[in-house]
Amino acid sequence: MISSKIQELVDASQPEEAAMALAQILGKLFPLLEEETRLKMVATLVGTPSDEKVDSLVHL
Repeated sequence: MISSKIQELVDASQPEEAAMALAQILGKLFPLLEEETRLKMVATLVGTPSDEKVDSLVHL
């Protein structure tokens, strides 16, 4: 339900405006999340399965 409301707001905005607003909101939310949730969120944003992302981080 919340994602559909967010999507409606994004659809009604210019892409750059929506991206910057979401970045500000996520910037406040990010520190409140557990590490695993943060990794999943970043993996979703970059389009990489979370297991593959974690494996790539291990090789650094």
